[in-house]
Amino acid sequence: MKLLRLGLTLLLCCAFIHGGFAVGFAQEPEFDFDADAALLMEVHSGEIIWEMNSREQLYPASLTKIMSLLLALEKLEQNQVSLQDEVLISARAAAMGGSELFLSEGDVVTLENLLIGMAVGSANDAAVAVAEHVGGSVEGFVEMMNAKARELGMTGSHFCNPHGLHDPDHYSTAYDIMLMSLALLEYPRIHQWATIWLDEHFLQGKIRSGEVYLSNTNRMVRTYQGCDGLKTGYSREAGNGISVTAQRGQTRFLAIVLGAPTVDERYEAAEALLDYGFASYKSVPVVEKGKVLAEVFVDKGQPSQVAAITAKKLAVLLPRGAEEDFELEMKLAPCSPPLRKGQKLGELVAKFSENKEAAVDLIAAEAVARASQPALFLRLLDRWLQFGR
Repeated sequence: MKLLRLGLTLLLCCAFIHGGFAVGFAQEPEFDFDADAALLMEVHSGEIIWEMNSREQLYPASLTKIMSLLLALEKLEQNQVSLQDEVLISARAAAMGGSELFLSEGDVVTLENLLIGMAVGSANDAAVAVAEHVGGSVEGFVEMMNAKARELGMTGSHFCNPHGLHDPDHYSTAYDIMLMSLALLEYPRIHQWATIWLDEHFLQGKIRSGEVYLSNTNRMVRTYQGCDGLKTGYSREAGNGISVTAQRGQTRFLAIVLGAPTVDERYEAAEALLDYGFASYKSVPVVEKGKVLAEVFVDKGQPSQVAAITAKKLAVLLPRGAEEDFELEMKLAPCSPPLRKGQKLGELVAKFSENKEAAVDLIAAEAVARASQPALFLRLLDRWLQFGR
């Protein structure tokens, strides 16, 4: 039985105490695999459990397509593109080598099928077609990729193309690939696409080459319990890489492996990381994203109250077998207009045993403008009348 004790603390200043804890190990794990860099983290809590050379700049190969898929899904959510958009395949897209859908110049393919081709078959021609459609040009799309990388805090990355074919100035890190993978996982649709195992007649009758035998480049969606994504990568210069995620119960892990010598060693490394995570830790959910926790009075605001909601899901990573009891404390600061939608109002802190705690920001559910003088006068008059009663 979880102990839920909710306290409200009004702070008299706008400085907040940010709580958090790092997962401790009874014993540092030892992994017997060959890779240039690797990382294991739990998605819901955001805790990094283990990492090796995670900030070393390496070639990402087709893991690049995680960013390309992310940008497309972001524009889809903003209604700037539609999955039903019919995309005209250019000569540039059709000329791409490596993994491909065998698209021809002049083919017309829906944006959704191009994205499926990228997610499942790692198609380079599809990646160029998506870049041209979403970004206006490959060059424009690459600018968007680098801008998004900066926004996500990917300080060790630079993109030159949307597909990941080798370029010496195109690089990333295991840590940065984690960041863009986490952003992509915010879109549940990716799991639907990334778990397609086989389509023997993909695009049948829709392209000049007739059809495509589409098979998933990530065998772990078939062989590893709970695996539902995310992306593989390979080039001679990069070696074998993978960003792979699996969920069991309330716990979801993400493993990054870069520079494995062979395909089998890539999968062995990823499985070893995930196995360790599931055997050692569990994620304890505290509150979902967007949960309304309070109505906050906004002095001289219009409206005079705003809902304080959680900015993201809050979960805490604990060792398997640990007690799950926790207390909640909500901290809010006095606020005045104008307020932006999403502006921080305070935080919710979950306190577990052994001084472990984690926090999530509480943000304004909507914008609040400054009330007009007539509105403030009427509000004051109403208070006088209420007091008189």
